Amino acid sequence: MSDRAPGSSLPTLYIPHGGGPCFFMDWTMGPPDTWARMADWLRHLADSLAARPKAVLVISAHWEEVEFTLTGNSRPPLIYDYSGFPEHTYHLKYPAPGSTALAERVRTLLEAAGIPAKIDPSRGFDHGVFIPFKLIYPSAEIPIVQLSLKAGLDPASHIEAGRAIEPLRRESVLIVGSGMSYHNMRGFFAGGGEAASERFDAWLTQSVCERDPKLRNEKLRHWEQAPAARASHPREEHLLPLMVAAGAAEDSTGRHSFSDQVMNATVSAYQFG
Repeated sequence: MSDRAPGSSLPTLYIPHGGGPCFFMDWTMGPPDTWARMADWLRHLADSLAARPKAVLVISAHWEEVEFTLTGNSRPPLIYDYSGFPEHTYHLKYPAPGSTALAERVRTLLEAAGIPAKIDPSRGFDHGVFIPFKLIYPSAEIPIVQLSLKAGLDPASHIEAGRAIEPLRRESVLIVGSGMSYHNMRGFFAGGGEAASERFDAWLTQSVCERDPKLRNEKLRHWEQAPAARASHPREEHLLPLMVAAGAAEDSTGRHSFSDQVMNATVSAYQFG
């Protein structure tokens, strides 16, 4: 990976983080290679970027607070917020450092935009962070700060938060939304997800790749009007990290960077810039 040119910006990303610790176990809830293609894509994601970031800000689907909140722990523990998986998956390690400086910087940017924010000095990384990043940056050397979702899950609020933190892109901070573009557990396990996920994925890809950023964000703001929207996201916490990534993209256009069929559903990833 080459060094960035002065004044250039890192992209923003929206990535799938799989199902629980799926990449680090023998998968028994379907074909054993169910998550293999996604895992391989995540392993090579860092190589696709033009530069190595100095730090990463991750917005995970698995943390919600009344106000936007940041991890302020310099040595974040791991939160094994999944259940029913093999014992060894509760002993996975990912000792990436936190960054109190980055947490303060993000809070400053949010508050300057009129968005209340706070820092949690003890919170660790949930599996929406450490599971994919064990593949993306396995050496665990790059500092990571996690940003929560805001309770109420209003898409406009998350797009605005993304806009507020856009300057980080020129400060060598990689902004990553971690979720799943389709997240209906009944559809995954009981079937019926294939048609709904395909319809929603087609709309989502067209919207993310809209060349006019204002129109793109307007479409994302009204995502509930999309075909099969609620069939794909009965609750939208796994979609909202995309809104932050899109807001932080500013005028950068989006592109469809990955797609896979997992557990009868289409799942996609996107990159802006």
